[in-house]
Amino acid sequence: MHVRRIFLAPILALALAACAHTPITPSAVTAPTLQGDAAHPAQTKGWVDTKLYFGLGPMAHPEQGVSEADWRGFLDREVTPRFPDGLSVVDVFGQWQGKNQTTPEPLRSKMLIVDYPDTAENRAKIEAIRSAWKQKTGDQSVMRVTEPADVSF
Repeated sequence: MHVRRIFLAPILALALAACAHTPITPSAVTAPTLQGDAAHPAQTKGWVDTKLYFGLGPMAHPEQGVSEADWRGFLDREVTPRFPDGLSVVDVFGQWQGKNQTTPEPLRSKMLIVDYPDTAENRAKIEAIRSAWKQKTGDQSVMRVTEPADVSF
């Protein structure tokens, strides 16, 4: 029993040492990894973060609405050519109550996230994506949320 305690103290000390870490300084967090590339500047001014929410179809009936293959095709045709430098897509749970509905409808949904310089040209690209989706699906809306973004690559 006494021998176990002798070994326990060094093992405990090693375990605690392994938990120690060097604090992260603010400069380490904001240090860019890419520089000199117009699409991925070291620091940005006047950039925005836009999230677009797309309903793909009823949650209860995945065979209805837009398939994953159709969604990827839409990304390839309508989104990527407009924002080739990068974007993100997240599967989300959503619900929507249309103008003529009495209760919200649970939907299979996607959230598209794009960060870009806030210019009239880029805002028009976002609106073109929204219009293309509504034309493709007949949806009444594609929700857009745009906020200023402090971006660093």
